[in-house]
Amino acid sequence: MEFVIGATGRTRCLYTEEINLETLGPLKIRRASNVETTDGGWTADLSPVGGPNLGPFARRSEALRAETNWIEAHLPTIAE
Repeated sequence: MEFVIGATGRTRCLYTEEINLETLGPLKIRRASNVETTDGGWTADLSPVGGPNLGPFARRSEALRAETNWIEAHLPTIAE
């Protein structure tokens, strides 16, 4: 799990259940994207963090993997 700590001390990460983050203090969790089905397949809309719309993908798991890869690659540049 990768953490990005900003100048203000705010920490960002791709939330998973690998680590119980609640042990670190109060959390503010927000969606970075929306993975949804469309007429052409599955898409990952990353507009909540200023990202692109990825897809369409034949399977939801492919859209989730693309979503994860994009977030991990751009986590340092996603605005606090």
